[in-house]
Amino acid sequence: MRQSESYLQIVARRFRKNRLALAGSFIILVLFALALGAPLLSQYDPAVIDVDNILHGPSPQHWMGTDESGRDVMSRMIYGARISMLVGFVAVGIATFIGILVGAAAGYYGGRVDGIIMRFVDIMLCFPTFFLILAVIAVLEPSLRNIMIIIGVTGWMGVARLVRAEFLALKEREFVQAARAFGASDLRIIFRHLLPNAMAPVLVSATFGIAGAILTESALSFLGLGVQPPTPSWGNILSSGYKNIDFAYWLSIFPGLAILITALGYNLLGEGLRDALDPRLKGAE
Repeated sequence: MRQSESYLQIVARRFRKNRLALAGSFIILVLFALALGAPLLSQYDPAVIDVDNILHGPSPQHWMGTDESGRDVMSRMIYGARISMLVGFVAVGIATFIGILVGAAAGYYGGRVDGIIMRFVDIMLCFPTFFLILAVIAVLEPSLRNIMIIIGVTGWMGVARLVRAEFLALKEREFVQAARAFGASDLRIIFRHLLPNAMAPVLVSATFGIAGAILTESALSFLGLGVQPPTPSWGNILSSGYKNIDFAYWLSIFPGLAILITALGYNLLGEGLRDALDPRLKGAE
């Protein structure tokens, strides 16, 4: 008979049993290693132009070839991983922070407050997110900072709905009633008692959200509205590949595979976390 385990131990054991989730974790760890070790792993400066090596295919000197300016594609891909990780985490951090505040207020106070907030959420959800981002970027200057902020500010609605639903289910539980009886303030009840118990679905949503933010940044950079050259981004490398697709296949294949594998890694991790954190699976073991 298995000894008594804590909730975190149960979650960790379930997660370790999920091979796809472990594969996703491995992909993400590799990406982190590439991003953190970019100065050591890159053979060339990703911004240095070499007119003698323009559009050279993969070779022992340039494993992933060179682009239309003679820059080493592998070095740009490695540094591009930094951009993708940064955009993913910062944008999702902003979206999660806003979503938690909005969802907590709606779920805890209910009534008219809930009605007003959720109607605003519904209005925001009516706008296609990508076109909303394009509209904002048309007004602001395209830059890495603006991209992260815009993706975060336009992506909080799903988190808000998740937090609201969790708060509605938790706020009448005994431990919340006990906290009220002891005179705990609303802020203490929200952040000390309710929020920690509502974070599981938020964590899963944030994991999926990182993949979505990376895809959005890549799409914007591909269109020339995201990270601007010479800063390397998988999206603007892919844009170079589109312009030279007839005779420089490597400029499309390598960034395309990087975006695909990264999104797959985060989705596999998110699926694994959702299965491990799902309390309905407790009785199935």
